[in-house]
Amino acid sequence: MGVSGRLRSVGLGLAAALLVVSTGPPAAAMPGRVDPLRRYVEAVHRTGVVGVAAEVTSPHSRERARAGAARRGTALPMPQNGRFRIGSATKTFTAAVMLQLVGEGRLSLDDTVEKWLPGVVRKDGRRVTVRQLLQHTSGIPDVLPRIPALNSAAGYRAERSRSYTPGELVRLALGQPPAAAAERAWSYSNTNYVLAAMIIHRVTGRSWAQEVTRRVIRPLDLRQTSVPGASASVPGPHARSYSTFGTGTAIDVTVLDPSMAVGSGSLVSTTRDLSRFYSALLRGRLLGPAQLDEMTTTVSAPEMGLPGVKYGLGLGELPLPCGGTYFGHPGELLGYRSWSGVTADGARTAVVYATSDGGQGTRQAMSALVGEELCGSRP
Repeated sequence: MGVSGRLRSVGLGLAAALLVVSTGPPAAAMPGRVDPLRRYVEAVHRTGVVGVAAEVTSPHSRERARAGAARRGTALPMPQNGRFRIGSATKTFTAAVMLQLVGEGRLSLDDTVEKWLPGVVRKDGRRVTVRQLLQHTSGIPDVLPRIPALNSAAGYRAERSRSYTPGELVRLALGQPPAAAAERAWSYSNTNYVLAAMIIHRVTGRSWAQEVTRRVIRPLDLRQTSVPGASASVPGPHARSYSTFGTGTAIDVTVLDPSMAVGSGSLVSTTRDLSRFYSALLRGRLLGPAQLDEMTTTVSAPEMGLPGVKYGLGLGELPLPCGGTYFGHPGELLGYRSWSGVTADGARTAVVYATSDGGQGTRQAMSALVGEELCGSRP
């Protein structure tokens, strides 16, 4: 049952720069007290990331903290409200657009891919539905392992400016064996959301970029959120991003044509805009009650690698350390990684991003920050 149908319940030798801003009571100024958000941000930084920044909002306050550097080997602080590639958090935007179209009666979650994209997914298009695309239960292979720029330093240097069309991405993905039947219960695949973007184009006659801008970005006044298209740069103030590609030697990977992630991971945003987006979404400003229920109706998602995690339509449901659950989505695209969370009533949000691969504990530290801050815990 969805939300409206139930109770809403390392170190790299860098000089670090920290800032906490709050519009609520100045509790962090109490003598001898370390602000919890700053402590969590520092914990993420200690896992080996170059830079990290976070923002937490509640009905009466906004708090921010940052640590590390905007550029490796310098003391340049992380930018306030800097922009970054949000990676798979893009999927929530795409799912919201699809569900708006469902609410308008222009398509159904039970429509097959074949209905809207005849011949694109060959015989599987007749069995895969729109719901399965958004829920990652289609069994369609993931395209990202086939993108050279994302999988090795040599591939990145050679193809960081290469552009892809959505059709080309689908053909690359389908060149791999499909998921085994036992894996189709839940199997994460970015190709699902490339196909969703193609369906949005077919249904509306406008591109995914135009529709996500018209239906989500502009109505919510997300001024620092953009669809970069084939632009390889991150617009506005931003920190550099770094990746080791598993070699132990990090390189700057900030420049990247994000067209390989259309619909699935190409948006650029900020912690503030993501907070506003997720809060508005769970408060029902983008979707009607029936569509929000569909989005927040979840199935087990073991591939996400965290205990108790479930997945709806472009939205994860994760356990809170204080009991209950929250909604949100992790994001990662070549050196930028993020975690966004929102309480079920949309009243409290927590967003954190980091600017390098980090270490084994980075994901857990980011998840802990979001969970603890959504619980509103204070020492």
